[in-house]
Amino acid sequence: MASEFEIVTRPHAKNLVAWAKDKPRVVVLSADLTTSCEADTFRDAYPDRFFSMGMAEQNMMGFAAGLAREGFFPYIHTFAVFITRRPFDQLAMSIAYPNLPVRFIGFLPGITTPGGVTHQAIDDIALMRIVPNMTVLEVGDATEVESVLDVAQSINGPVYVRMLRGQVPRLFRETEPLQFNHARIVSQGSDVTILSSGICTEEALRATRALATKGISLHHSHISTHKPFTDPRVLAALHAPRYGVVTLENHLVTGGLGSAVAEMMAEHGIGKKLVRLGLRDEYAHGASREYLMKKYGLDAMALVRAVEQLMGERFGLSEEDLAAVRLTQVHSAAKAEAL
Repeated sequence: MASEFEIVTRPHAKNLVAWAKDKPRVVVLSADLTTSCEADTFRDAYPDRFFSMGMAEQNMMGFAAGLAREGFFPYIHTFAVFITRRPFDQLAMSIAYPNLPVRFIGFLPGITTPGGVTHQAIDDIALMRIVPNMTVLEVGDATEVESVLDVAQSINGPVYVRMLRGQVPRLFRETEPLQFNHARIVSQGSDVTILSSGICTEEALRATRALATKGISLHHSHISTHKPFTDPRVLAALHAPRYGVVTLENHLVTGGLGSAVAEMMAEHGIGKKLVRLGLRDEYAHGASREYLMKKYGLDAMALVRAVEQLMGERFGLSEEDLAAVRLTQVHSAAKAEAL
């Protein structure tokens, strides 16, 4: 964990330019959302390696496949919904089937945008998990934003990244980059195991700190690799708790982290109770991130209630108690991201 929490502005935009400097075969494709997806700095730095494809995502998939077959490494930048829904057939048949090294950088995962159902990717992990050959990653803070490109580039085949943009908190030390299929163990305990991902990890940190003041022993792991989901550290964490397991994700509980954990528990005969927190067979609507996370039960208080449910007791924690351990006032005051 970082000793002091800070906000980093547009970490991907800055990192992409520096990271790609000595990688001439890395190219970036945009679907008319260049600035919104922080590819504008790359475009300005390396105009010959940037392709603006317009609002034609299906064609962009075929174009990226052709570049990959010629030895390039295309990095597609657009909103996650426009990667995983509209061109799904082209993605599967032109890129995943031949196992080409195309990297999909998907922005506005889940309810990180007030843009409503047309722009909120609440099912993207589920869709990409079912695609053979696809690797699925998700960043949770600025350190992971800055290190995920190295992981993606090291994988032989297509990679989907749930990316964060704009003002991103740094929760983890810069010296502790994202590692492939390797959960971050944030805290260790024996009462309840908590597995969180993406923006929900900040909420989980608030909840676990508050619960610790009540003497609750919690194991908390941050998940950044959704597929493959074979980390032995996760398996050990699922075996460990006395009362059960809670998953917290910025996604439908169907097909995402909650489903992956349920599958692992079933396949390994782990007879523990499981509470899955996330969107439940519903679409969200347009509003601020803070409002949506509270309304749909993706916030710290929802996690406290889940732990109470598993342990069969109430701990008397209030919203004020959770606010007192908010990780950074700057982040909590951040404005909702526009399109």
